[in-house]
Amino acid sequence: MTGFARTEGAEGSHIWSWEVKSVNGKGLDMRCRMPHGFDELEQAARAMVSKRFKRGNFNLALSLSLEQDGVQYRINRGLLEQLITAAKEFEAGDNVFDPPRIDNLLGVRGVVEQADSLANEAEMKALKSTILGNFGEAIDALAEMRAEEGGRMKTVLEAHLKNIGELCAAAKETAEAQPEAIKQKFSAQISELLGAEPSLSEDRIHQETAILITKSDVREELDRLEAHLQAADALLEDGDGVGRKLDFLCQEFNREANTLCSKAADVELSRIGLELKAVVEQFREQVQNIE
Repeated sequence: MTGFARTEGAEGSHIWSWEVKSVNGKGLDMRCRMPHGFDELEQAARAMVSKRFKRGNFNLALSLSLEQDGVQYRINRGLLEQLITAAKEFEAGDNVFDPPRIDNLLGVRGVVEQADSLANEAEMKALKSTILGNFGEAIDALAEMRAEEGGRMKTVLEAHLKNIGELCAAAKETAEAQPEAIKQKFSAQISELLGAEPSLSEDRIHQETAILITKSDVREELDRLEAHLQAADALLEDGDGVGRKLDFLCQEFNREANTLCSKAADVELSRIGLELKAVVEQFREQVQNIE
Protein backbone atom coordinates (compact mmCIF):
# COMPACT_ATOMS: atom_id res chain seq x y z
CA MET A 1 0.00 0.00 0.00
CA THR A 2 1.20 3.48 -0.77
CA GLY A 3 1.41 6.50 1.48
CA PHE A 4 3.39 9.58 2.41
CA ALA A 5 3.66 11.60 5.59
CA ARG A 6 5.76 14.55 6.69
CA THR A 7 6.06 16.07 10.14
CA GLU A 8 8.18 18.93 11.40
CA GLY A 9 9.41 20.03 14.79
CA ALA A 10 11.72 22.41 16.58
CA GLU A 11 13.35 22.62 19.97
CA GLY A 12 15.76 25.34 20.92
CA SER A 13 17.95 26.05 17.91
CA HIS A 14 17.27 22.61 16.37
CA ILE A 15 14.82 22.23 13.50
CA TRP A 16 13.93 18.87 11.99
CA SER A 17 11.52 17.12 9.65
CA TRP A 18 10.56 13.49 9.10
CA GLU A 19 9.49 12.12 5.73
CA VAL A 20 8.00 8.63 5.58
CA LYS A 21 7.04 6.97 2.30
CA SER A 22 5.62 3.53 1.58
CA VAL A 23 4.92 1.61 -1.60
CA ASN A 24 3.54 -1.85 -2.28
CA GLY A 25 5.59 -4.84 -1.18
CA LYS A 26 4.96 -8.49 -0.37
CA GLY A 27 7.08 -8.26 2.77
CA LEU A 28 8.29 -5.52 5.09
CA ASP A 29 11.41 -3.66 3.96
CA MET A 30 12.83 -0.38 5.28
CA ARG A 31 15.49 2.07 4.17
CA CYS A 32 16.59 4.79 6.57
CA ARG A 33 18.55 8.01 6.23
CA MET A 34 19.67 9.71 9.43
CA PRO A 35 21.92 12.75 9.99
CA HIS A 36 25.34 12.35 11.58
CA GLY A 37 25.10 11.81 15.33
CA PHE A 38 21.51 10.55 15.21
CA ASP A 39 22.13 7.06 13.82
CA GLU A 40 20.86 5.46 17.02
CA LEU A 41 17.34 6.66 16.15
CA GLU A 42 17.27 4.29 13.17
CA GLN A 43 16.78 1.15 15.26
CA ALA A 44 13.97 2.72 17.27
CA ALA A 45 12.29 4.03 14.10
CA ARG A 46 12.49 0.59 12.48
CA ALA A 47 10.91 -0.99 15.55
CA MET A 48 8.04 1.50 15.49
CA VAL A 49 7.34 0.78 11.81
CA SER A 50 7.50 -3.00 12.35
CA LYS A 51 4.99 -2.71 15.17
CA ARG A 52 2.48 -0.80 13.02
CA PHE A 53 2.84 -2.38 9.57
CA LYS A 54 3.25 -5.88 8.15
CA ARG A 55 3.86 -5.25 4.45
CA GLY A 56 5.35 -2.57 2.25
CA ASN A 57 8.62 -0.93 1.24
CA PHE A 58 9.32 2.04 3.50
CA ASN A 59 11.70 4.99 3.20
CA LEU A 60 12.39 6.87 6.44
CA ALA A 61 14.33 10.14 6.31
CA LEU A 62 15.22 12.58 9.08
CA SER A 63 16.52 16.05 8.18
CA LEU A 64 18.06 18.19 10.91
CA SER A 65 19.38 21.76 10.91
CA LEU A 66 20.21 24.59 13.29
CA GLU A 67 18.80 28.08 13.30
CA GLN A 68 21.41 30.51 12.06
CA ASP A 69 21.54 32.32 15.42
CA GLY A 70 22.19 29.07 17.20
CA VAL A 71 24.97 27.79 14.96
CA GLN A 72 28.34 27.42 16.65
CA TYR A 73 31.63 26.30 15.11
CA ARG A 74 34.85 24.74 16.37
CA ILE A 75 38.24 24.13 14.80
CA ASN A 76 39.56 20.61 14.52
CA ARG A 77 43.04 21.55 15.70
CA GLY A 78 44.49 18.10 15.24
CA LEU A 79 43.62 18.07 11.53
CA LEU A 80 44.77 21.69 11.12
CA GLU A 81 48.17 20.93 12.68
CA GLN A 82 48.60 17.94 10.34
CA LEU A 83 47.91 20.16 7.34
CA ILE A 84 50.37 22.84 8.55
CA THR A 85 53.08 20.23 9.10
CA ALA A 86 52.52 18.79 5.64
CA ALA A 87 52.66 22.30 4.14
CA LYS A 88 55.98 23.01 5.82
CA GLU A 89 57.44 19.77 4.44
CA PHE A 90 56.48 20.80 0.93
CA GLU A 91 57.86 24.30 1.53
CA ALA A 92 61.21 22.91 2.73
CA GLY A 93 61.74 20.85 -0.40
CA ASP A 94 62.35 21.83 -3.98
CA ASN A 95 58.66 22.19 -4.71
CA VAL A 96 57.50 25.17 -6.68
CA PHE A 97 54.17 25.35 -4.85
CA ASP A 98 53.34 28.45 -2.88
CA PRO A 99 52.83 27.75 0.82
CA PRO A 100 49.11 27.55 1.65
CA ARG A 101 47.60 30.40 3.59
CA ILE A 102 45.70 29.82 6.81
CA ASP A 103 42.37 30.81 5.26
CA ASN A 104 42.88 28.10 2.62
CA LEU A 105 43.62 25.54 5.30
CA LEU A 106 40.51 26.53 7.23
CA GLY A 107 38.51 25.85 4.06
CA VAL A 108 39.56 22.20 4.02
CA ARG A 109 36.64 19.93 4.81
CA GLY A 110 36.65 18.87 8.43
CA VAL A 111 38.92 21.61 9.75
CA VAL A 112 36.02 23.86 10.72
CA GLU A 113 33.12 21.84 12.15
CA GLN A 114 29.66 22.81 13.23
CA ALA A 115 29.44 22.36 16.98
CA ASP A 116 26.29 21.17 18.65
CA SER A 117 24.64 23.84 20.75
CA LEU A 118 23.53 21.41 23.45
CA ALA A 119 25.55 21.66 26.60
CA ASN A 120 25.46 18.07 27.82
CA GLU A 121 24.46 14.49 27.07
CA ALA A 122 21.17 14.76 28.97
CA GLU A 123 19.99 17.58 26.73
CA MET A 124 20.97 15.61 23.62
CA LYS A 125 19.07 12.56 24.91
CA ALA A 126 15.98 14.67 25.55
CA LEU A 127 16.19 16.14 22.04
CA LYS A 128 16.41 12.69 20.44
CA SER A 129 13.43 11.53 22.47
CA THR A 130 11.40 14.51 21.24
CA ILE A 131 12.43 13.85 17.63
CA LEU A 132 11.45 10.19 17.97
CA GLY A 133 8.07 11.21 19.36
CA ASN A 134 7.59 13.38 16.32
CA PHE A 135 8.32 10.32 14.17
CA GLY A 136 5.41 8.60 15.90
CA GLU A 137 3.15 11.37 14.59
CA ALA A 138 4.51 10.74 11.09
CA ILE A 139 3.68 7.04 11.10
CA ASP A 140 0.24 7.80 12.55
CA ALA A 141 -0.41 10.04 9.56
CA LEU A 142 0.99 7.40 7.21
CA ALA A 143 -1.21 4.71 8.76
CA GLU A 144 -4.26 6.92 8.29
CA MET A 145 -3.46 7.44 4.61
CA ARG A 146 -2.91 3.72 4.08
CA ALA A 147 -6.18 2.97 5.89
CA GLU A 148 -8.04 5.26 3.50
CA GLU A 149 -6.51 3.44 0.56
CA GLY A 150 -7.39 0.15 2.22
CA GLY A 151 -11.04 1.22 2.40
CA ARG A 152 -11.06 1.85 -1.33
CA MET A 153 -9.29 -1.47 -1.98
CA LYS A 154 -11.86 -3.29 0.14
CA THR A 155 -14.63 -2.16 -2.21
CA VAL A 156 -12.66 -3.45 -5.20
CA LEU A 157 -11.94 -6.81 -3.53
CA GLU A 158 -15.57 -7.25 -2.50
CA ALA A 159 -16.61 -6.72 -6.12
CA HIS A 160 -14.18 -9.43 -7.24
CA LEU A 161 -15.44 -11.83 -4.57
CA LYS A 162 -19.01 -11.16 -5.64
CA ASN A 163 -18.03 -11.99 -9.22
CA ILE A 164 -16.36 -15.20 -8.06
CA GLY A 165 -19.51 -16.15 -6.14
CA GLU A 166 -21.69 -15.55 -9.20
CA LEU A 167 -19.42 -17.70 -11.35
CA CYS A 168 -19.48 -20.47 -8.76
CA ALA A 169 -23.29 -20.38 -8.75
CA ALA A 170 -23.32 -20.57 -12.57
CA ALA A 171 -20.85 -23.46 -12.46
CA LYS A 172 -23.03 -25.30 -9.95
CA GLU A 173 -26.10 -24.87 -12.12
CA THR A 174 -24.22 -26.08 -15.19
CA ALA A 175 -22.69 -29.00 -13.31
CA GLU A 176 -26.11 -30.25 -12.18
CA ALA A 177 -27.04 -30.81 -15.81
CA GLN A 178 -23.82 -32.69 -16.59
CA PRO A 179 -24.85 -36.27 -15.65
CA GLU A 180 -27.76 -36.40 -18.12
CA ALA A 181 -25.70 -34.64 -20.79
CA ILE A 182 -22.85 -37.13 -20.34
CA LYS A 183 -25.24 -40.07 -20.57
CA GLN A 184 -26.81 -38.79 -23.78
CA LYS A 185 -23.44 -37.96 -25.30
CA PHE A 186 -22.03 -41.39 -24.41
CA SER A 187 -25.09 -43.20 -25.79
CA ALA A 188 -24.90 -41.18 -29.02
CA GLN A 189 -21.22 -42.03 -29.42
CA ILE A 190 -21.85 -45.73 -28.87
CA SER A 191 -24.71 -45.75 -31.38
CA GLU A 192 -22.55 -43.93 -33.91
CA LEU A 193 -19.66 -46.37 -33.49
CA LEU A 194 -21.73 -49.55 -33.55
CA GLY A 195 -24.41 -48.53 -35.98
CA ALA A 196 -27.61 -50.43 -35.59
CA GLU A 197 -26.04 -53.25 -33.57
CA PRO A 198 -26.13 -52.26 -29.94
CA SER A 199 -23.66 -54.84 -28.65
CA LEU A 200 -23.37 -53.01 -25.34
CA SER A 201 -26.13 -53.60 -22.85
CA GLU A 202 -28.02 -50.83 -21.17
CA ASP A 203 -26.36 -51.77 -17.87
CA ARG A 204 -22.90 -51.42 -19.41
CA ILE A 205 -23.78 -48.02 -20.78
CA HIS A 206 -24.96 -46.99 -17.30
CA GLN A 207 -21.68 -48.25 -15.77
CA GLU A 208 -19.51 -46.35 -18.24
CA THR A 209 -21.62 -43.26 -17.83
CA ALA A 210 -21.28 -43.48 -14.03
CA ILE A 211 -17.48 -43.62 -14.38
CA LEU A 212 -17.46 -40.52 -16.60
CA ILE A 213 -19.81 -38.68 -14.26
CA THR A 214 -17.60 -39.51 -11.26
CA LYS A 215 -14.51 -38.21 -13.04
CA SER A 216 -16.27 -35.00 -13.99
CA ASP A 217 -17.95 -34.41 -10.61
CA VAL A 218 -17.04 -30.86 -9.50
CA ARG A 219 -19.21 -30.63 -6.41
CA GLU A 220 -16.24 -30.89 -4.03
CA GLU A 221 -14.41 -28.11 -5.87
CA LEU A 222 -17.48 -25.89 -5.76
CA ASP A 223 -17.98 -26.59 -2.05
CA ARG A 224 -14.37 -25.63 -1.33
CA LEU A 225 -14.70 -22.50 -3.44
CA GLU A 226 -17.75 -21.50 -1.41
CA ALA A 227 -15.80 -22.10 1.83
CA HIS A 228 -12.91 -19.97 0.53
CA LEU A 229 -15.37 -17.19 -0.34
CA GLN A 230 -16.74 -17.20 3.19
CA ALA A 231 -13.21 -17.09 4.60
CA ALA A 232 -12.25 -14.18 2.32
CA ASP A 233 -15.37 -12.24 3.32
CA ALA A 234 -14.54 -12.76 6.99
CA LEU A 235 -10.96 -11.56 6.48
CA LEU A 236 -12.10 -8.40 4.72
CA GLU A 237 -14.42 -7.63 7.61
CA ASP A 238 -11.61 -8.28 10.07
CA GLY A 239 -9.39 -5.76 8.27
CA ASP A 240 -6.31 -6.21 10.47
CA GLY A 241 -3.21 -7.23 8.51
CA VAL A 242 -4.96 -9.77 6.30
CA GLY A 243 -2.85 -9.44 3.15
CA ARG A 244 -0.79 -12.60 3.67
CA LYS A 245 -3.86 -14.68 4.54
CA LEU A 246 -5.65 -13.46 1.43
CA ASP A 247 -2.53 -14.37 -0.54
CA PHE A 248 -2.94 -17.96 0.61
CA LEU A 249 -6.65 -17.97 -0.24
CA CYS A 250 -5.80 -16.78 -3.75
CA GLN A 251 -3.68 -19.88 -4.21
CA GLU A 252 -6.57 -22.05 -3.07
CA PHE A 253 -9.03 -20.23 -5.35
CA ASN A 254 -6.71 -20.80 -8.29
CA ARG A 255 -6.20 -24.48 -7.46
CA GLU A 256 -9.94 -25.17 -7.40
CA ALA A 257 -10.49 -23.17 -10.60
CA ASN A 258 -7.83 -25.23 -12.39
CA THR A 259 -9.42 -28.49 -11.24
CA LEU A 260 -12.84 -27.22 -12.33
CA CYS A 261 -11.48 -26.57 -15.84
CA SER A 262 -9.81 -29.98 -16.04
CA LYS A 263 -13.00 -31.79 -14.99
CA ALA A 264 -15.36 -29.78 -17.18
CA ALA A 265 -17.35 -32.12 -19.44
CA ASP A 266 -18.93 -29.42 -21.59
CA VAL A 267 -17.98 -26.14 -23.21
CA GLU A 268 -20.09 -23.98 -20.91
CA LEU A 269 -18.45 -25.27 -17.74
CA SER A 270 -15.02 -24.80 -19.33
CA ARG A 271 -15.93 -21.22 -20.19
CA ILE A 272 -17.04 -20.55 -16.62
CA GLY A 273 -13.86 -22.12 -15.28
CA LEU A 274 -11.64 -19.96 -17.47
CA GLU A 275 -13.54 -16.81 -16.53
CA LEU A 276 -13.23 -17.81 -12.88
CA LYS A 277 -9.47 -18.11 -13.25
CA ALA A 278 -9.30 -14.65 -14.79
CA VAL A 279 -11.27 -13.07 -11.91
CA VAL A 280 -9.16 -14.90 -9.32
CA GLU A 281 -6.02 -13.49 -10.95
CA GLN A 282 -7.49 -9.97 -10.80
CA PHE A 283 -8.29 -10.56 -7.13
CA ARG A 284 -4.74 -11.80 -6.49
CA GLU A 285 -3.18 -8.75 -8.14
CA GLN A 286 -5.14 -6.45 -5.85
CA VAL A 287 -4.33 -8.52 -2.77
CA GLN A 288 -0.63 -7.88 -3.40
CA ASN A 289 -1.27 -4.20 -2.64
CA ILE A 290 -2.89 -4.48 0.78
CA GLU A 291 -1.60 -4.70 4.31
